Amino acid sequence: MTTDLLARRERLLGPNVPIFYDEPVHLVRGEGVWLWDADGKKYLDCYNNVPHVGHCHPHVVEAITRQAMTLNTHTRYLHEGILDYTERLTATLSHDLSQLIMVCTGSEANDIALRMAQAMTGKTGIIATDNTYHGNTLATSQLSTRRPPIGGYPRHVRLVPAPDSVRPVGGTLEGQSQAFAENVQRAIEELEAEGCGFSGFMLCPSFANEGIPAIAPGFLDPTVEVVRRAGGLLLCDEVQPGFGRIGVNFWGHDWLGFSPDVVTVGKPMANGHPAAAVVARPDIMATFRTAFGYFNTFGGNPVSCAAAMATMDVIEADGLQENARVVGAYALQRLKRIEHPLKAEARGLGLFFGIEFVLDDGTPATDFAAQVVERMREGGVLMNRIGRDMNTLKMRPPMPFGIEHADLAMDLLEETLREVPCDT
Repeated sequence: MTTDLLARRERLLGPNVPIFYDEPVHLVRGEGVWLWDADGKKYLDCYNNVPHVGHCHPHVVEAITRQAMTLNTHTRYLHEGILDYTERLTATLSHDLSQLIMVCTGSEANDIALRMAQAMTGKTGIIATDNTYHGNTLATSQLSTRRPPIGGYPRHVRLVPAPDSVRPVGGTLEGQSQAFAENVQRAIEELEAEGCGFSGFMLCPSFANEGIPAIAPGFLDPTVEVVRRAGGLLLCDEVQPGFGRIGVNFWGHDWLGFSPDVVTVGKPMANGHPAAAVVARPDIMATFRTAFGYFNTFGGNPVSCAAAMATMDVIEADGLQENARVVGAYALQRLKRIEHPLKAEARGLGLFFGIEFVLDDGTPATDFAAQVVERMREGGVLMNRIGRDMNTLKMRPPMPFGIEHADLAMDLLEETLREVPCDT
């Protein structure tokens, strides 16, 4: 059946459609932190952040169903749902981040954030790291490093070396923060010389796609000073670290210790329902609304707002931010206790953690990490890989993930690491 499905996918969706695992998983049901395939096999989900409060959470499902049976239209008509949600979401934010645009995907949200920076500065130059992902639109894909744009990166884009706690920018962990800021300063100067000017710096505050390097609060301080001095905006992509995932704070930027001008959030905000948002200061929102006649037919519809509101209900009622702090710290300690000849570093932040593997000569153990992921899938635990060379295990489970689930995953991981040959 798997072979038939793969052939049908290629016939109907085209070639090279991304899929996980050498032996793809055909999922048919989910509940909480568990998934089941078509053969009835049960998997512990250590990977999917989109079902933020758990797969098919009944409170969210009921809210979607009830609203879909009542009304679903767009924001050119009046309805309270988007206003109630905006008040609730912005109450968790500071730095005068008080106005919102709802859209459908994180890609759309980040695209708008880029345009907000253009509107505020009158310039187009943008900076991101050289190992990141911010979306699938034309503008955001030009920042992403999975595949270079056709024709090369445009002249208004500069990508600076990403933070790395195994191979630090500038050569030392102690000097990495300053070296990172110096690279941003150099990129700003290049953009100004190019004639594009500098509009903003887009980043994920946990540098998630960069491999969640082990940085500390205050790391970005020199960079913030550089950006502010140049008149640019700080565009903060909270799609992965936001909504309590890092545990110690509700938002990644509060943990890292800086004040963003714009914050973007994505599908975890509505537990997988296609909703996302851009939150900004009133002056930025007014400037953007004047410069761009923006409207999104589906963004902010009553069903999406109901799903987002219900997700907030569960985060608060079930204490999921505190759960992320406690369980994340426990899982990270178990990872740190693992001894393995290829282990370079165990690191994590709340319910986002992993191990980086390198070979004896210091080169990334990409194939080894790939085999570990495949063996974990065979054993009933879903995870994946991350980082520039895809040699870091990526564990980012739904937020109800508990101590007992962490033990299941770590027990299997320890067993798997004993079995996979180091020369894989």
